[in-house]
Amino acid sequence: MSADALVLVERDEPIVVVTLNRPKQLNALSEPLMEELVERLAELDRDPAIRCIVLAGSERAFAAGADIGEMAEAGAIDMLYARRVERWDAIRKLWTPLVAAVSGFCLGGGNELAMSCDLIVASETAKFGQPETGLGIIPGAGGTQRLTRAIGKAKAMDVVLSGRFLDAREAERAGLVARVVAREAWLEEAKHVAREIAAKAPVAQRLAKEAVNRAYETTLELGLEHERRLLYLAFASDDAREGLTAFAEKRDPDFQGR
Repeated sequence: MSADALVLVERDEPIVVVTLNRPKQLNALSEPLMEELVERLAELDRDPAIRCIVLAGSERAFAAGADIGEMAEAGAIDMLYARRVERWDAIRKLWTPLVAAVSGFCLGGGNELAMSCDLIVASETAKFGQPETGLGIIPGAGGTQRLTRAIGKAKAMDVVLSGRFLDAREAERAGLVARVVAREAWLEEAKHVAREIAAKAPVAQRLAKEAVNRAYETTLELGLEHERRLLYLAFASDDAREGLTAFAEKRDPDFQGR
């Protein structure tokens, strides 16, 4: 893959690292970058050899937001027909677990992209924010909704309305970030988490991801009902038979993703 590609893919099966590659623009999320990112992620999502994806930026910035130059020229109908924000939804709906590896700025559409992943591993240098109201617009790829669900109304209002940034530790305390590590360890820790995820049964991981997302989006009663159905479905998998048998036989399981 060309070094000047907008998205770089480094396979280390059963994980893969997908890197945003516009470092001079702080990985501003242009239309071409987002289109290429969704295409690469969709291809990897269909690959049975890949069991977890790490989505990373540079040390200076995961992504500092949307490409403002593009947006400055767009009208309401342009935005409607571009279906731009649907790309964030497409990433959220992937089956394969995604770990966002965040260092430096993670702002606007970049923060929305990180929140579209399943969990965030952050460098102690990370800064999270939704500064859109300072440009006369609002977050539109899930920022007002996912951020509020992650950190609560009061803090989300503060971030969205004042434009202030959350540092990594505050973001972790608030519930946005899963793990915070030293400046030099952010990518290696994200890979470590991805390998832990990839070692588990792929069918169960996909069902568990769906169940947690349902808890995030619905009532407790409906979520519990959905969880039970997914549990019964898991018992129909070869992975469940292998995992339970391996435990009884005191050996490591050999999951095949079936």
